[in-house]
Amino acid sequence: MKLLTCPVNGPRNITEFQYLGPVREASTEQPEQLIEGLFYAENPLGVMREWWRHTPSNTVLIAERHTVSDEIVATYLPNRKPA
Repeated sequence: MKLLTCPVNGPRNITEFQYLGPVREASTEQPEQLIEGLFYAENPLGVMREWWRHTPSNTVLIAERHTVSDEIVATYLPNRKPA
């Protein structure tokens, strides 16, 4: 069983979570650049910041996950990034 730590509810089974996509920086791109970024997103190797939602509590969080090993490095609320 794979666990993901919810910052509010602690370690939970991964089936309780919904993947919401990678964290993207806000920008003032042209529509063509925005479309390209959405449909032709990079798939980098290494640690990636992703949006997740704990569905029973409706808690939205950020998880830092290593894309090669699928290891969850850290989880935190969007306004409380760990030091």
